[in-house]
Amino acid sequence: MTVVHRVIALVHPPQSTFELSCVAEVFGIERRGVAVRYAFEVCAEEPGPVPTLAGYDMVVTDGLAALDRADTVVIPGWLPPEVAPSEAVVRALRRAHARGARMVSICSGSFALAHAGLLDGRRATTHWASAGQLAALFPAVQVDPDVLYVDHGDIATSAGSGAGIDLCLHLVRTDHGAGYAAQVARSMVMPPHREGGQLQFTAPPHPVQLDGSLAPLLEWATARLDASLTVDELAAHEGVSARTLARRFADQLGASPGQWLLAQRIAASRELLESTDLPLEAIARRVGLSSATNLRRRFLRALGTTPGAYRRAFRAGA
Repeated sequence: MTVVHRVIALVHPPQSTFELSCVAEVFGIERRGVAVRYAFEVCAEEPGPVPTLAGYDMVVTDGLAALDRADTVVIPGWLPPEVAPSEAVVRALRRAHARGARMVSICSGSFALAHAGLLDGRRATTHWASAGQLAALFPAVQVDPDVLYVDHGDIATSAGSGAGIDLCLHLVRTDHGAGYAAQVARSMVMPPHREGGQLQFTAPPHPVQLDGSLAPLLEWATARLDASLTVDELAAHEGVSARTLARRFADQLGASPGQWLLAQRIAASRELLESTDLPLEAIARRVGLSSATNLRRRFLRALGTTPGAYRRAFRAGA
């Protein structure tokens, strides 16, 4: 019997509805054909009506005591970010972390964790427009303004808004494997994993003209991972030069074609390691990595573990 993991979001006025909905959509929705692995709740320091940035109030019935039963605590934004949480909130956050709850922030929620001292000496991120403020207010925090999220295991922080979905799907993938995360992402019509960092979303100094969506090419390439696709072949299929293709990938994905292609091969190999007993040679051929030796080398470099260890860990966890 699978133990349900309890995710509790701490909301704070004025609450961003999008940041909260990112968490609710991933952890709080029962999906047809997808096993229920999470229970989702919301709490506030002062139960009752909580104003939102969207102009309406949400009614929250649970207070800070709810955090004492959370397996994961999420702070889906904290506004204004420079205003420190009350001593009661700080104590509740520290108590939750001390007993082993996973602490997660979306966008400006990292400021609440920083105010509580939970990010001191750690690498963390937030929305690119607020990264300078986070670094100035909390010099003990190692602020990374580019990445979509940072996960230390016990504490994880994400960049602005949409990156909250990236982090939540990453946590699902960590908890239950790439296959389960792909099911959740598919139901949301979201990619299970996005490449690149925040720099692809910051306002450029000069307008960037995108020559068209890469979505058709990505779909075409993903369906042919077992083939020895090269960057030149991708460019030829798109009808552009390799240089133009590289520019489009940088503009739209924040990664090179080769980096994106390798990430898809690694993701596909993870799903096969989780869901099949295929030998490594067969998996390597199916994902276009040619040999078990090449699969081991690429897998270790990307994930810090071997395919065999990954398969054993997933089977033990399951």
